[in-house]
Amino acid sequence: MKKVMLIVACAGVFAGLSVPAHAQLGGILNKAQKVQDAKKKLDSLFISDAEEQKIGASVSEKIRVRFGVVQDPAVHKYVTLVGTVVAQQSERPALPWTFIVLDTDGVNAFASPGGFVHITRGALGLVKNEAELAAVLAHEISHVAHKHTVNAIRKANAEKLASDAVLADRGPYLDKLTNLAYDMVLEGKFDRNDELDADKESVAITPKAGYAPASLADFLARLDDRNKDVPARNGLFASHPETKERIDKIRQLAGSKSGATVEARYKANVKYEAAPIASIAVVEGGASGLTGSSSNKGASNDTKDADKNKDKKAEEPKKKGFGLGNLKPSVGQEQQTAQVSASGGARGVGPDRAAEGGGNPNPVKVTVSAADVEAFKKGIA
Repeated sequence: MKKVMLIVACAGVFAGLSVPAHAQLGGILNKAQKVQDAKKKLDSLFISDAEEQKIGASVSEKIRVRFGVVQDPAVHKYVTLVGTVVAQQSERPALPWTFIVLDTDGVNAFASPGGFVHITRGALGLVKNEAELAAVLAHEISHVAHKHTVNAIRKANAEKLASDAVLADRGPYLDKLTNLAYDMVLEGKFDRNDELDADKESVAITPKAGYAPASLADFLARLDDRNKDVPARNGLFASHPETKERIDKIRQLAGSKSGATVEARYKANVKYEAAPIASIAVVEGGASGLTGSSSNKGASNDTKDADKNKDKKAEEPKKKGFGLGNLKPSVGQEQQTAQVSASGGARGVGPDRAAEGGGNPNPVKVTVSAADVEAFKKGIA
C-alpha cells in the first residue's frame, strides 16, 4: 500500500513539473523573436556612406561656426592639394574629401565623419614643411577612413540610440549622432587604440605619397616643446597617448625610410606664424559661440570687420586657459541643445583648445582637377 501511495505521489510531482507542448513552443518562439529584434536593432545602427557624409557636413558646419574660416582661396587650394594627394593613399580614396582652414590662432585639427578635415591657421604656422602638413592631415584622414568617430559613438551609445535607429524616420537618430559626433570631434575623445591607429596609418600613407614618413614625429616634437610650460594638456593631440611615447613609436615605424619634406613650396604657399601661447585670445566663460580673435594676428579682412562689430564685453581682454564648459555654437540652423561638454581631460583646457575664432563661417570653394593633382605630385621631391 505504501509503495502504491509513493508511486502516485511521484507521479503527481512530475505531472506538476511537466509543461504543455504549446507552452514550450511559445517560449522558444519568444526567444527567437527577441534574438531577431536584437539583430534588427543592431543592423539599424549601421550608418551608410550617405548618412555618414550628412552627419559630417553638419558637424563641419558647427566647427566652422565655432572657429570661423580663413577666407583665402589660395591657401585652401594648397591645403586641398596636399590633403587630396594623401587621401588617395588612404583606405577610402573615393570619399568626397573636403579640407578647411579654420581662422584661429589655436593649434588644432579636427576630422569630421564623411571626409571633412579641418586644420587651423595656428597649426599651419607651427608646421615647417609640406611633409609635416601631409602627416597631420594623414592622421585626421585616417580617423575618417577607419570610421573612428561614428563607430565609437555607436558602441558607446548603442542602447540609447537603438530606439531612434529602428524608426522609419531616421532623422532623430542622425540628429543625435551629429551632436554626439560634434562633441567627440571637438573634445578629441578618441580611444587610445584609435589614436595609435591613426598615427600608424599616417606613417604608412605619407611615404606612399612621397613624403618623409617620420614627419608627424617631427611636428609632435615641436608641439611638445611649445607646450612644455602649459599646465594643462593643450590643444591638438592633447587627449592622445603621451606625446613622447607616440614620437618614439612613430620613429620606430618610420625606421630608416626617407622621403621629401618640400619645405620651399610650403613656405611659398603658407605665410602664417604660430602665435605664442600666452598671446592667444580665448573664449570667455559662459560665452556662446563667440567669434573673432582679439589679437587679429593673421586674420582675414572679414574677420577683422566682424571684430569691429563686437559688443564692449567681447572687446575686453580675454582670460587665458578657460575651458569650453558652457560654450554653445550660435548658428541659425544649429540647435542650442548641441552644447560643447567640458572635460578636464579630453583635449585639455589650454588656450589652443579654447581659442577664439574668426567671424566668417562660410566655406571657401576651391576646384582641384585631376590634372592639378598630378602636376602637384611632381613637386614632391
